[in-house]
Formats: sequence, C-alpha cells, structure tokens
Amino acid sequence: MRGSLAGVKQWAWAAGLAVLAGGCATHGPVAATQPAAATAVPAVAAAAPGGDEAAFDDIAVLTEAMLLVRRYYVEEKPFKDVVYGAINGMLTELDPNSSFLPPKPLASLEEETRGSFGGIGVNVGVEGGGVKVIAPIEDSPAFKAGIHAGDTITAVDGKKLAGVSMDEAVCALRGEKGSPVKVTLERENGEKVDVALVRDDIKVTSVKGVRALGDGIGYLRITQFSEPVAEDFALALAALDKAKITDLIIDLRDNPGGLLESAVGVAEQMLPKGTEIVTVRGREGAGAKPQQRFEAGPCERRYTDLPVAVLVNGGSASASEIVAGAFKAHKRAVLVGETTYGKASVQNVIKMALRPDCAVRLTTGYYYTPDGKMIHGQGIAPDVQVAMSKAEWRQAQMRRLYDEMPGAKTGGLQKLVPDAKDEQLERAKEVLKGARILHKG
Repeated sequence: MRGSLAGVKQWAWAAGLAVLAGGCATHGPVAATQPAAATAVPAVAAAAPGGDEAAFDDIAVLTEAMLLVRRYYVEEKPFKDVVYGAINGMLTELDPNSSFLPPKPLASLEEETRGSFGGIGVNVGVEGGGVKVIAPIEDSPAFKAGIHAGDTITAVDGKKLAGVSMDEAVCALRGEKGSPVKVTLERENGEKVDVALVRDDIKVTSVKGVRALGDGIGYLRITQFSEPVAEDFALALAALDKAKITDLIIDLRDNPGGLLESAVGVAEQMLPKGTEIVTVRGREGAGAKPQQRFEAGPCERRYTDLPVAVLVNGGSASASEIVAGAFKAHKRAVLVGETTYGKASVQNVIKMALRPDCAVRLTTGYYYTPDGKMIHGQGIAPDVQVAMSKAEWRQAQMRRLYDEMPGAKTGGLQKLVPDAKDEQLERAKEVLKGARILHKG
C-alpha cells in the first residue's frame, strides 16, 4: 500500500465517517488516530499563505468577537470553551463531516475502531432535512425496532435535527446503555413515525456467515471495515479454501464503511501485488495528480484466480465502495444488486501540535476508483442489477440472520422466515455457475 499520510489515520465511512450513534460523548465518534503532531501546521503560517496581511486582520476580528463573548455574554464562560466553540463553528461551516475534537471525543475513537460501542446501532449521514440512516446494525435496538436504510431521523426526543452538524446529530442519538430515547422517522414514502428505543451495548463482528452454500460456492459477509477485518477476512478465506470451494460470494450489503487501510487490506488479498485499489484527490480537481495512491501490497496469501461475485446495495458505502469499485475496475468480480450509496469523502483526524489532546477532523479529498471514476455522489453501479423492495430486503436480512445463527436449524427458528428468499444472493450464485460453464466451454 502506498500513500498513507504519516501520523494520520483515514476513515472511509458513509458521509465521510462512521456515525455509529453509540455511547455518549461531547462530540460524535471518529477515527482512532495515531500521533499526528508532524502533520499539524503552525497557526500563523496557515493563516496567511503567501504573506497575505489581510488574513491577520480577519483573525483580529475573530479574536475581538471571542473577547466580546467572554466579557458581555449573559453567562460567564471559560475562555477555552469560547475558543473551542469558535474552532468547531469554523469547521462545521465547511461541511457536516469536519469538526473539532476536544479530549473526550478523541479518547473514544479507539473503542469504535475495535468495533465496540454503545447506543441504538445505526450508521447515519447528515442531510438537509435531518439524519439519513445508511444502515441499521444487526441485533441492535434500531434493527429490532424496524428502522431501515433510507429512513430519515428528523427529531430525537422531540428536538429537531434539521441543520445540525454530524457531531450534534450523533450526540443527540447517543447515551448510556439502558437509557430510553424516542426518534421521529420519515420514511422514503413520506410516512412519519415515532419509535421508542432503549440504548444498548453494540458489538460488531467484522466478518460473519462464513460457510459453503453448496455446488462449490463459498460465502462470507463483511459487516464493516474495522481494524481486524483484513485478518478476519484472511482466516475466512483459509477456512473456505479447506472446504474446497471453487467460487466465492462476498456480501457488502448494508456495510457502511470503516477504515481505509482495512478496505485496502481486504482488496489486496484478491488482487495481484501492485494493483491500484483507490486514489485520493483533493482541491486540485479530478484532472490533477492524485494526492495519494493505494495499491495492493505484500500479503501472506492471495486468491487472484478465485471467481468472485460481490453483493452491494444502497447501504454499501465508502470503504465498501472502494473495494467494490476496485474489483469492478479491474474486472476482478461481478457486482450484483443495487447501486451503492455514493458517499466517499476523505476525513483526516489530525492532532494539534499546540494541544496534542485535541484534534481537527477535516475533509481533505474524495476517493476515485482505479479507472478514474469519482465515487462521491455517484456510487458504484452493479454489473447485474437486482432490485429488492424494503419488505423483501427485510425478509432477506432475517433469513441471513437465521442462516448465520448457531443452532438455528435445530432450535425451531425456521418458522420465523419460512418463505424468505434472497433474490440478490440467488442471482449471484447463478452468475458464478454460468461463468463456470462458459469457462469450461
């Protein structure tokens, strides 16, 4: 892999990062970050590029405004709070995914990177009218309450979310295990409903459902691209190899993303060494030289000849789109399902040199597939389009949970999903079998 920024960990979540609406913090969850003082830019140097003295006049205006707040505001505020608020206001004005991270939210990052957190269990992105649900997390309170991808959370406990930043939205949704919360939803058909939830501890297993489907076809599902996913993916592939599979289905549906390095770590196990996986391009535009280029690096074992189908849908976002886009660009896999979410902006979490217990989360670029296509706002279109209604997808999810649950077949749970059928999975199996016949012919 080439191109990682020294001391900065990049996340490839839907809407730029994962908003796993988990345990309570002052601000929303972001990437766990390595020490990044080397990447921080001294404030004066950054304020006036090229020696523009007008920039110093603008900084003076900001300073005066903060001093006026400090002196005249109706309640006395610590000056640190005023400064931190000014910084956060500056960053959230840029886009919903940029923000200031004081010590508490910064300290919560590693917990979520490891795939464990507390809350209602939804992955969301901020849009104009509220908070759009990208995907609920299985077995979470949100999933059990019937919250779907595409729902918009317009209010939490009666407080409207229109116009809020990502961090404000997350803070409204988060809370301690056992605490109640009421969310107001607007469905894609315009229906508005109130849903009462009780927050819980959420733990996410990165790779699930590893099994042989019969006829030589193996299956695995990646739920999100957390830190251990590349290693878990390798272990799953080794287990399926022992089962003597000849084809593989990788399920990325409702996978909201995760760490960029984890997406690269998964993709490189299926691609030849040196193959481009994704590039990052910033303010210079699409025609400029990529700021960063990520390619398949060394790994213990590769599966470059294993025929692959990848399942995607509208809940597949960011890191999922990076993997799907790389496979499609290199004709490494057949994509089956629906067009992906189309959220692939880059956020870097950079610790501040002057205050290392604080950081800035800043949008710095967009992801592009190896064939030069921008993912953000576009998504990745499948090679084989198979649409599913919300009801059909819900039934398929329940069937998938049943198939992955230990002892389900002997526990009388089959009656819960008697007629459920996963059309996208079935089509992927047909595609792999058809390609096998053509190859033999």
